[in-house]
Amino acid sequence: MIGVNANRRMMKRKLSLLVILVTMIFAILSASMMISGFVTFILLSRGLIPFLPEKMHILVIMYMALVSVFTGTIFARVGGKHFLRQIYTLVDATREVAAGNFNVRLGSGSAREIVLITESFNYMVKELSTIETLRSDFVSNISHEFKTPVSSIRGFARRLKKDTLTDEQRNEYLDIIISESERLTRLSGNVLLLSRLEGTDILREEAEYPLDEQIRRTILLLEQQFQKKGLDADISLDAVNITANEEMVSHLWINLLGNAIKFSPEGGTVKISLKAEDTDAVVSISDEGAGMDGEVKKRIFDKFYQGDQSRATEGNGLGLSLVKRILELENGKIEVESEPGNGARFTVTLPLRK
Repeated sequence: MIGVNANRRMMKRKLSLLVILVTMIFAILSASMMISGFVTFILLSRGLIPFLPEKMHILVIMYMALVSVFTGTIFARVGGKHFLRQIYTLVDATREVAAGNFNVRLGSGSAREIVLITESFNYMVKELSTIETLRSDFVSNISHEFKTPVSSIRGFARRLKKDTLTDEQRNEYLDIIISESERLTRLSGNVLLLSRLEGTDILREEAEYPLDEQIRRTILLLEQQFQKKGLDADISLDAVNITANEEMVSHLWINLLGNAIKFSPEGGTVKISLKAEDTDAVVSISDEGAGMDGEVKKRIFDKFYQGDQSRATEGNGLGLSLVKRILELENGKIEVESEPGNGARFTVTLPLRK
Protein backbone atom coordinates (compact mmCIF):
# COMPACT_ATOMS: atom_id res chain seq x y z
CA MET A 1 0.00 0.00 0.00
CA ILE A 2 2.86 2.36 0.82
CA GLY A 3 4.45 1.67 -2.57
CA VAL A 4 1.15 2.37 -4.37
CA ASN A 5 0.73 5.69 -2.55
CA ALA A 6 4.33 6.64 -3.35
CA ASN A 7 3.75 5.87 -7.05
CA ARG A 8 0.58 7.95 -7.05
CA ARG A 9 2.40 10.90 -5.50
CA MET A 10 5.19 10.54 -8.05
CA MET A 11 2.66 10.48 -10.93
CA LYS A 12 0.92 13.58 -9.56
CA ARG A 13 4.26 15.43 -9.33
CA LYS A 14 5.17 14.44 -12.90
CA LEU A 15 1.73 15.52 -14.12
CA SER A 16 1.95 18.87 -12.35
CA LEU A 17 5.41 19.45 -13.83
CA LEU A 18 4.11 18.57 -17.31
CA VAL A 19 1.19 20.99 -16.90
CA ILE A 20 3.59 23.73 -15.85
CA LEU A 21 5.84 23.12 -18.89
CA VAL A 22 2.89 23.04 -21.34
CA THR A 23 1.42 26.20 -19.82
CA MET A 24 4.81 27.93 -20.01
CA ILE A 25 5.27 26.94 -23.68
CA PHE A 26 1.72 28.05 -24.53
CA ALA A 27 2.24 31.40 -22.79
CA ILE A 28 5.53 31.98 -24.63
CA LEU A 29 3.98 31.10 -28.02
CA SER A 30 0.93 33.26 -27.38
CA ALA A 31 3.05 36.23 -26.34
CA SER A 32 5.33 35.73 -29.34
CA MET A 33 2.41 35.62 -31.79
CA MET A 34 0.82 38.73 -30.28
CA ILE A 35 4.09 40.65 -30.40
CA SER A 36 4.88 39.56 -33.97
CA GLY A 37 1.33 40.52 -35.07
CA PHE A 38 1.56 43.90 -33.35
CA VAL A 39 4.98 44.61 -34.93
CA THR A 40 3.72 43.61 -38.37
CA PHE A 41 0.64 45.85 -37.99
CA ILE A 42 2.80 48.84 -37.01
CA LEU A 43 5.17 48.29 -39.94
CA LEU A 44 2.31 47.95 -42.43
CA SER A 45 0.39 50.97 -41.11
CA ARG A 46 3.45 53.19 -41.42
CA GLY A 47 4.33 51.91 -44.87
CA LEU A 48 7.62 50.46 -43.75
CA ILE A 49 6.80 47.19 -45.46
CA PRO A 50 4.57 46.88 -48.51
CA PHE A 51 1.25 45.05 -48.65
CA LEU A 52 1.80 41.77 -50.39
CA PRO A 53 -0.58 40.18 -52.87
CA GLU A 54 -2.61 37.19 -51.75
CA LYS A 55 -0.26 34.72 -53.37
CA MET A 56 2.61 36.08 -51.23
CA HIS A 57 0.86 35.51 -47.88
CA ILE A 58 3.20 32.58 -47.29
CA LEU A 59 6.00 35.13 -46.88
CA VAL A 60 3.97 36.96 -44.25
CA ILE A 61 3.41 33.73 -42.36
CA MET A 62 7.12 32.91 -42.54
CA TYR A 63 7.95 36.40 -41.36
CA MET A 64 5.59 36.15 -38.38
CA ALA A 65 7.00 32.71 -37.56
CA LEU A 66 10.54 34.14 -37.52
CA VAL A 67 9.46 36.99 -35.26
CA SER A 68 7.68 34.48 -32.97
CA VAL A 69 10.77 32.29 -32.76
CA PHE A 70 12.96 35.30 -32.01
CA THR A 71 10.71 36.74 -29.29
CA GLY A 72 9.94 33.28 -27.90
CA THR A 73 13.66 32.58 -27.59
CA ILE A 74 14.13 35.81 -25.65
CA PHE A 75 11.23 35.01 -23.31
CA ALA A 76 12.44 31.45 -22.81
CA ARG A 77 15.95 32.72 -22.14
CA VAL A 78 14.79 35.25 -19.56
CA GLY A 79 12.25 32.93 -17.90
CA GLY A 80 14.51 29.87 -18.04
CA LYS A 81 17.42 31.79 -16.57
CA HIS A 82 15.39 32.45 -13.42
CA PHE A 83 14.28 28.80 -13.24
CA LEU A 84 17.73 27.37 -13.99
CA ARG A 85 19.44 29.68 -11.50
CA GLN A 86 17.94 27.56 -8.72
CA ILE A 87 19.21 24.39 -10.42
CA TYR A 88 22.72 25.87 -10.70
CA THR A 89 22.56 26.82 -7.01
CA LEU A 90 21.63 23.23 -6.17
CA VAL A 91 24.54 21.93 -8.29
CA ASP A 92 26.99 24.25 -6.51
CA ALA A 93 25.62 23.22 -3.09
CA THR A 94 25.94 19.54 -4.02
CA ARG A 95 29.59 20.10 -4.90
CA GLU A 96 30.11 21.78 -1.52
CA VAL A 97 28.64 18.74 0.25
CA ALA A 98 30.83 16.42 -1.84
CA ALA A 99 33.84 18.44 -0.66
CA GLY A 100 32.85 17.84 2.99
CA ASN A 101 30.98 21.06 3.79
CA PHE A 102 27.80 19.96 5.61
CA ASN A 103 26.84 23.48 6.73
CA VAL A 104 25.53 24.59 3.33
CA ARG A 105 21.77 25.24 3.11
CA LEU A 106 19.44 26.19 0.23
CA GLY A 107 16.72 28.82 0.25
CA SER A 108 13.25 27.77 -0.84
CA GLY A 109 12.57 28.01 -4.59
CA SER A 110 9.53 29.35 -6.37
CA ALA A 111 8.28 26.23 -8.19
CA ARG A 112 6.70 23.51 -6.06
CA GLU A 113 9.12 20.88 -7.38
CA ILE A 114 12.11 23.10 -6.57
CA VAL A 115 10.74 23.61 -3.05
CA LEU A 116 10.52 19.84 -2.59
CA ILE A 117 14.08 19.38 -3.89
CA THR A 118 15.53 22.08 -1.62
CA GLU A 119 13.69 20.71 1.43
CA SER A 120 14.97 17.19 0.69
CA PHE A 121 18.49 18.53 0.12
CA ASN A 122 18.51 20.48 3.38
CA TYR A 123 17.22 17.44 5.27
CA MET A 124 19.90 15.25 3.67
CA VAL A 125 22.68 17.70 4.61
CA LYS A 126 21.35 17.94 8.17
CA GLU A 127 21.42 14.14 8.51
CA LEU A 128 24.90 13.96 6.97
CA SER A 129 26.12 16.62 9.37
CA THR A 130 24.72 14.64 12.31
CA ILE A 131 26.36 11.44 11.06
CA GLU A 132 29.69 13.24 10.61
CA THR A 133 29.47 14.62 14.15
CA LEU A 134 28.70 11.15 15.53
CA ARG A 135 31.57 9.69 13.51
CA SER A 136 34.02 12.29 14.82
CA ASP A 137 32.84 11.77 18.39
CA PHE A 138 33.07 8.00 17.96
CA VAL A 139 36.64 8.19 16.64
CA SER A 140 37.61 10.57 19.43
CA ASN A 141 36.03 8.38 22.12
CA ILE A 142 37.40 5.12 20.79
CA SER A 143 40.89 6.63 20.54
CA HIS A 144 40.69 7.78 24.15
CA GLU A 145 39.32 4.43 25.36
CA PHE A 146 42.15 2.54 23.66
CA LYS A 147 44.84 5.01 24.67
CA THR A 148 44.25 4.74 28.42
CA PRO A 149 44.71 0.95 28.87
CA VAL A 150 47.52 0.84 26.32
CA SER A 151 49.40 3.54 28.24
CA SER A 152 48.78 1.66 31.47
CA ILE A 153 50.04 -1.63 30.04
CA ARG A 154 53.14 0.06 28.64
CA GLY A 155 53.91 1.81 31.92
CA PHE A 156 53.62 -1.28 34.11
CA ALA A 157 55.49 -3.45 31.56
CA ARG A 158 58.44 -1.03 31.82
CA ARG A 159 58.33 -1.26 35.61
CA LEU A 160 58.51 -5.05 35.40
CA LYS A 161 61.95 -4.73 33.79
CA LYS A 162 63.39 -3.41 37.06
CA ASP A 163 65.31 -5.93 39.15
CA THR A 164 64.46 -4.21 42.43
CA LEU A 165 60.79 -5.23 42.43
CA THR A 166 59.45 -7.51 45.12
CA ASP A 167 57.34 -10.52 44.22
CA GLU A 168 54.29 -8.74 45.60
CA GLN A 169 54.86 -5.69 43.37
CA ARG A 170 55.56 -7.88 40.37
CA ASN A 171 52.28 -9.79 40.85
CA GLU A 172 50.39 -6.53 41.35
CA TYR A 173 51.72 -5.09 38.09
CA LEU A 174 50.96 -8.33 36.22
CA ASP A 175 47.38 -8.28 37.53
CA ILE A 176 46.98 -4.69 36.29
CA ILE A 177 48.34 -5.62 32.86
CA ILE A 178 45.96 -8.61 32.67
CA SER A 179 43.03 -6.44 33.76
CA GLU A 180 43.80 -3.74 31.19
CA SER A 181 44.27 -6.36 28.46
CA GLU A 182 40.86 -7.83 29.27
CA ARG A 183 39.42 -4.32 29.15
CA LEU A 184 40.88 -3.83 25.66
CA THR A 185 39.45 -7.19 24.59
CA ARG A 186 35.97 -6.23 25.82
CA LEU A 187 36.21 -2.82 24.17
CA SER A 188 37.26 -4.16 20.78
CA GLY A 189 34.63 -6.90 20.97
CA ASN A 190 31.86 -4.41 21.81
CA VAL A 191 32.95 -2.03 19.06
CA LEU A 192 32.94 -4.80 16.45
CA LEU A 193 29.58 -6.14 17.62
CA LEU A 194 27.97 -2.69 17.72
CA SER A 195 29.32 -1.90 14.25
CA ARG A 196 27.91 -5.18 12.97
CA LEU A 197 24.49 -4.54 14.53
CA GLU A 198 24.25 -0.95 13.28
CA GLY A 199 24.77 -2.24 9.73
CA THR A 200 21.96 -4.78 10.16
CA ASP A 201 18.22 -4.34 9.82
CA ILE A 202 17.14 -7.91 10.56
CA LEU A 203 18.58 -10.50 12.93
CA ARG A 204 18.61 -13.90 11.28
CA GLU A 205 19.05 -17.42 12.71
CA GLU A 206 16.12 -16.97 15.07
CA ALA A 207 14.72 -20.01 16.87
CA GLU A 208 12.54 -20.88 19.83
CA TYR A 209 14.42 -21.51 23.09
CA PRO A 210 13.83 -21.31 26.88
CA LEU A 211 14.57 -17.77 28.02
CA ASP A 212 14.66 -18.72 31.71
CA GLU A 213 17.45 -21.23 31.07
CA GLN A 214 19.44 -18.61 29.15
CA ILE A 215 19.23 -16.19 32.08
CA ARG A 216 20.27 -18.92 34.53
CA ARG A 217 23.31 -19.73 32.40
CA THR A 218 24.26 -16.04 32.36
CA ILE A 219 24.01 -15.85 36.16
CA LEU A 220 26.29 -18.90 36.44
CA LEU A 221 28.69 -17.30 33.95
CA LEU A 222 28.95 -14.25 36.21
CA GLU A 223 29.01 -16.24 39.46
CA GLN A 224 32.63 -15.32 40.16
CA GLN A 225 31.77 -11.62 39.96
CA PHE A 226 28.83 -12.12 42.34
CA GLN A 227 31.11 -13.91 44.83
CA LYS A 228 33.88 -11.32 44.54
CA LYS A 229 31.53 -8.63 45.92
CA GLY A 230 29.59 -10.96 48.19
CA LEU A 231 26.33 -10.31 46.34
CA ASP A 232 23.15 -12.33 46.70
CA ALA A 233 20.99 -13.11 43.68
CA ASP A 234 17.22 -13.00 44.29
CA ILE A 235 15.98 -15.06 41.34
CA SER A 236 12.35 -15.56 40.24
CA LEU A 237 12.14 -17.03 36.75
CA ASP A 238 8.99 -18.46 35.20
CA ALA A 239 9.35 -21.02 32.40
CA VAL A 240 9.11 -18.87 29.25
CA ASN A 241 10.02 -19.71 25.67
CA ILE A 242 10.72 -17.01 23.09
CA THR A 243 11.60 -16.95 19.40
CA ALA A 244 14.67 -14.77 18.88
CA ASN A 245 18.37 -14.77 18.03
CA GLU A 246 19.74 -16.57 21.10
CA GLU A 247 23.31 -15.33 20.69
CA MET A 248 22.32 -11.68 20.45
CA VAL A 249 19.80 -11.81 23.29
CA SER A 250 22.45 -13.32 25.56
CA HIS A 251 24.37 -10.02 25.26
CA LEU A 252 21.37 -8.29 26.88
CA TRP A 253 21.67 -10.29 30.10
CA ILE A 254 25.49 -10.20 30.19
CA ASN A 255 25.50 -6.39 29.97
CA LEU A 256 22.52 -5.73 32.24
CA LEU A 257 23.63 -8.19 34.92
CA GLY A 258 27.22 -6.95 34.60
CA ASN A 259 25.99 -3.40 35.24
CA ALA A 260 23.92 -4.50 38.23
CA ILE A 261 26.97 -6.22 39.75
CA LYS A 262 29.24 -3.27 39.02
CA PHE A 263 27.01 -0.70 40.70
CA SER A 264 25.83 -2.83 43.63
CA PRO A 265 27.50 -2.27 47.01
CA GLU A 266 29.37 -5.18 48.56
CA GLY A 267 27.01 -7.57 50.29
CA GLY A 268 24.02 -6.22 48.38
CA THR A 269 21.33 -8.05 46.45
CA VAL A 270 20.60 -8.21 42.73
CA LYS A 271 17.00 -9.12 41.89
CA ILE A 272 16.24 -10.94 38.62
CA SER A 273 12.71 -11.84 37.57
CA LEU A 274 11.08 -13.24 34.43
CA LYS A 275 7.41 -13.64 33.63
CA ALA A 276 5.15 -13.84 30.60
CA GLU A 277 2.57 -11.10 30.08
CA ASP A 278 0.15 -11.64 27.18
CA THR A 279 2.39 -11.83 24.10
CA ASP A 280 5.58 -10.58 25.78
CA ALA A 281 8.32 -11.83 28.06
CA VAL A 282 9.18 -9.30 30.77
CA VAL A 283 12.58 -9.42 32.48
CA SER A 284 13.42 -7.18 35.42
CA ILE A 285 16.94 -6.66 36.83
CA SER A 286 17.35 -4.48 39.94
CA ASP A 287 20.36 -3.42 41.99
CA GLU A 288 20.86 -1.55 45.27
CA GLY A 289 23.44 0.90 43.95
CA ALA A 290 23.67 4.68 44.13
CA GLY A 291 20.93 5.19 41.52
CA MET A 292 20.75 7.84 38.81
CA ASP A 293 19.33 11.31 38.40
CA GLY A 294 17.20 12.39 35.44
CA GLU A 295 20.13 13.66 33.34
CA VAL A 296 22.05 10.41 33.65
CA LYS A 297 18.95 8.34 32.82
CA LYS A 298 18.48 10.28 29.59
CA ARG A 299 22.03 9.58 28.42
CA ILE A 300 22.87 6.08 29.63
CA PHE A 301 22.18 4.56 26.20
CA ASP A 302 24.56 6.98 24.42
CA LYS A 303 27.80 5.49 23.13
CA PHE A 304 30.72 5.82 25.57
CA TYR A 305 28.62 7.65 28.15
CA GLN A 306 29.40 6.67 31.75
CA GLY A 307 27.36 8.40 34.42
CA ASP A 308 29.57 7.24 37.31
CA GLN A 309 33.09 8.34 36.39
CA SER A 310 34.50 6.68 39.51
CA ARG A 311 33.80 3.31 37.80
CA ALA A 312 34.93 4.33 34.32
CA THR A 313 37.82 1.88 34.37
CA GLU A 314 35.37 -1.03 34.85
CA GLY A 315 33.58 -0.48 31.53
CA ASN A 316 33.68 1.35 28.23
CA GLY A 317 30.23 2.91 27.91
CA LEU A 318 29.13 0.64 25.05
CA GLY A 319 27.20 -2.04 26.94
CA LEU A 320 23.85 -0.23 27.12
CA SER A 321 24.24 1.02 23.54
CA LEU A 322 24.46 -2.64 22.52
CA VAL A 323 21.41 -3.45 24.65
CA LYS A 324 19.39 -0.72 22.98
CA ARG A 325 20.38 -1.77 19.45
CA ILE A 326 19.68 -5.46 20.04
CA LEU A 327 16.24 -4.63 21.43
CA GLU A 328 15.50 -2.47 18.39
CA LEU A 329 16.31 -5.43 16.14
CA GLU A 330 14.27 -7.82 18.28
CA ASN A 331 11.24 -5.47 18.43
CA GLY A 332 11.70 -5.17 22.17
CA LYS A 333 11.96 -2.23 24.56
CA ILE A 334 13.66 -1.27 27.81
CA GLU A 335 12.55 0.95 30.67
CA VAL A 336 14.69 2.39 33.46
CA GLU A 337 13.47 3.27 36.94
CA SER A 338 15.97 4.93 39.25
CA GLU A 339 16.43 7.67 41.80
CA PRO A 340 19.60 8.87 43.51
CA GLY A 341 20.28 6.61 46.48
CA ASN A 342 17.63 4.02 45.57
CA GLY A 343 19.37 1.79 43.04
CA ALA A 344 18.16 1.11 39.51
CA ARG A 345 15.67 -1.21 37.87
CA PHE A 346 15.90 -2.17 34.19
CA THR A 347 12.79 -3.77 32.67
CA VAL A 348 13.17 -5.50 29.30
CA THR A 349 10.14 -6.48 27.22
CA LEU A 350 10.61 -8.98 24.39
CA PRO A 351 7.90 -10.42 22.13
CA LEU A 352 7.39 -14.15 22.63
CA ARG A 353 7.08 -14.55 18.87
CA LYS A 354 7.48 -12.11 16.01
